[in-house]
Amino acid sequence: MARPCKQRRICAMPGCERFGPQDDIAADRPSIKMTIDEFESIRLIDLEGMTQEQCAEQMNIARTTAQTVYNSARLKLAQCLVNTKQLHIQGGNFVLCDGNADKCRCSCPRKQGCKHKNNLK
Repeated sequence: MARPCKQRRICAMPGCERFGPQDDIAADRPSIKMTIDEFESIRLIDLEGMTQEQCAEQMNIARTTAQTVYNSARLKLAQCLVNTKQLHIQGGNFVLCDGNADKCRCSCPRKQGCKHKNNLK
């Protein structure tokens, strides 16, 4: 019997669920689906500057899982940019952060009394 997947803790939902070219050619190409937890790994490692180990702790997963999630997300971003495909961010196995400052180590917009703001625009 397979071990059940552990829910990944995320702190920020994407501000936009779709990214990509706006031309008619892109509409004919298949889009790439990125999960919310893959989006969170990109946010934590590339934007927040965390290591994969810190990202894993923040998301409540193993470091090897964080590495796998991050590598998958980076591949999907590259495919979208190079092959001019639409990126759809949705789904995944996650739980939204409850804002507990003891668990959150990033500039979590949900954290109670957070001194940082999530400056994604």
